[in-house]
Amino acid sequence: MPNKKSAKKELRKTVKRKKTNNSLKSNTKKLVKDVVKNLESKEVQVKENINKAIQAIDKMVKKGIVKKNTASRQKSKLQKKANKAK
Repeated sequence: MPNKKSAKKELRKTVKRKKTNNSLKSNTKKLVKDVVKNLESKEVQVKENINKAIQAIDKMVKKGIVKKNTASRQKSKLQKKANKAK
């Protein structure tokens, strides 16, 4: 537990940031899982779901939650699965 006033404030900020980052990560993972599930069941709306997932990944990069190369790898993996399912 922090003792100084500034350290207490920093801890509050860190907790708040962690909560937002984790919610973004879990939302993105959910979108990716939905895309993969739709690819397996050959749903029609796969293309717009892929776009939503890619947008979510890009937002994470923009906010600094995930590195650029990690995001590129995830997007590439998703596109490969989509192309393979066609």
